[in-house]
Amino acid sequence: MKQNWKTYGLWILLAEAVGGLSGFLTREGTKIYNATIEQPPLSPPAIVFPIVWGILFALMGVGAARVYLAPPSAIRTRGLRLFFVQLAFNFFWSILFFNLQNFGFALVWLLALWVLILWMILAFYRVDKWAALLQIPYLLWVSFAAYLNYGVWMLNR
Repeated sequence: MKQNWKTYGLWILLAEAVGGLSGFLTREGTKIYNATIEQPPLSPPAIVFPIVWGILFALMGVGAARVYLAPPSAIRTRGLRLFFVQLAFNFFWSILFFNLQNFGFALVWLLALWVLILWMILAFYRVDKWAALLQIPYLLWVSFAAYLNYGVWMLNR
């Protein structure tokens, strides 16, 4: 049991580190964005984003750990590969959106991320139901982020 906690801790740390690095690398772009970009209705205050993302990255890590701890199989391997691919897409979306302010391309990237998350959920479900269900808030938040991204793109052409 003690070993499982280390595994969970490592996967959570990995996910949080990716989110933290992305946040660090986009901190100046985020400041410029918040000061100069017109935002669509329902845009939450800036403080909401790091709180929500911190929770979502933790849930990602817990889900990935559950899949990692499952018996080895082809679907387990696929699920973990999808986890890493979607994590990379997540990382680079922030750079595209905040630093490069390429809102149209960022939206296309985000839609690809949404598909990857759904694919990951489906793969996780075949390995561990709870690992998959823990990703539902992430998919919902990225859906909301797509609305925000689209709104920003439309309002700031």
